[in-house]
Amino acid sequence: MGCFECCIKCLGGVPYASLVATILCFSGVALFCGCGHVALTGTLNILEQHFSSNASDHALLTEVIQLMQYVIYGIASFFFLYGIILLAEGFYTTSAVKEMHSEFKTTACGRCISGMFVFLTYILGVAWLGVFGFSAVPVFMFYNIRSSCDVLKALPVNYTTAAEQICVDIRQYGIIPWNALPGKACGSALENICETQQFYMSYHLFIVACAGAGATVIALIHFLMVLASNWAYLKDASKTQAYQDIKAKEEQELQDIQSRSKEQLNSYT
Repeated sequence: MGCFECCIKCLGGVPYASLVATILCFSGVALFCGCGHVALTGTLNILEQHFSSNASDHALLTEVIQLMQYVIYGIASFFFLYGIILLAEGFYTTSAVKEMHSEFKTTACGRCISGMFVFLTYILGVAWLGVFGFSAVPVFMFYNIRSSCDVLKALPVNYTTAAEQICVDIRQYGIIPWNALPGKACGSALENICETQQFYMSYHLFIVACAGAGATVIALIHFLMVLASNWAYLKDASKTQAYQDIKAKEEQELQDIQSRSKEQLNSYT
């Protein structure tokens, strides 16, 4: 076999569907974790500077944000390892189905592991649907603030009284208590918040983080389809393998009977 034929055979054993799902999963998790971590820090700074002057009012929120950032570290590490494991399982299944190795046989343990990955990926997909919905909440909050600022900019210059009546009260979202001061921003103060670089960056980073969570959900659905298909292939391959083993055994027994009959005939004659 030449070099070209070997390359073609190796490329034929690459699980392209699993490879695409792994790349999409890594990209989505990286966007969610990286952008979400920075956006949470920016959000906390905006609250401290403009909405909650007393540190005790947002102490619980600070602890929650720090905990979420630690969780982000764990999510990034776990999915890096899990993506590699699923990609390796894709290589294993592709090799088993296409019989790239001469003595390679599927086992009950291998099929059990494939089924376990199907179940685990399904659970993770449902969990990431919740993460995707949760990541849309800060996007909604920042969008409301940005919309209020757009209304302020659209007002004529002499409408100062009307501008001061347009406010955003962060306390109504439940992230800081009702006794937090000032708790809300109105008029020019609200417009100054929207013009800060920190607000602009946090808003767009939350959007990218939400998109990353959505990409991760798509990647897990892709993984789930690939794993379910591979498991079905392995199950059919095991049945075919069992049939071939029984057929080979019967043929061997038939040959043994024929050889014994010939020996008995020869000894008789």
